[in-house]
Amino acid sequence: MVEMERLTRPVYEALAALGIPYDTYEHPPVFTSDDVEAHWRNIPATPVKNLFLRNKKGNREYLVIVAVEKRVDLQQLVKTIGDDRLSFGSPDRLMQTLGLTPGSVSPFGLLHEGSGAVQVIIDTDLRRAERLIFHPNINTASVTISFSDLEKFLASRRSKVRNLAV
Repeated sequence: MVEMERLTRPVYEALAALGIPYDTYEHPPVFTSDDVEAHWRNIPATPVKNLFLRNKKGNREYLVIVAVEKRVDLQQLVKTIGDDRLSFGSPDRLMQTLGLTPGSVSPFGLLHEGSGAVQVIIDTDLRRAERLIFHPNINTASVTISFSDLEKFLASRRSKVRNLAV
């Protein structure tokens, strides 16, 4: 419980400081789409997945946010964003950049001091969602916020944000 508090407190404090209303939910660890279906089905919001990617040279990192049921074509995404080949960032890179472990990736990792250069790509389809579900930097809890409040949170960070059809 102490670990959960250490990881989630900065998220809740940041949301409160920005005047962003949120709802929280605790549940068993969520790692896969099957876990999402089992533990998020009764939460009144759109489930999303957050992909932490890096380019081939390793000099650019991306956080891609899409609906959980959407398949992301990395080859097409490369063409859309104008970079070279993309692959998933390693657990070490994820920890160094966002202060997160695999399974806990969310935009709230942008609170981490190493996240300043991460570029955020939000799928334009999410604009239609009333509320979105994210982990508050740990995968045993979830937070729901509105799409406009996600944009407000992202505007408070140093990261470049792009809304693209993914």
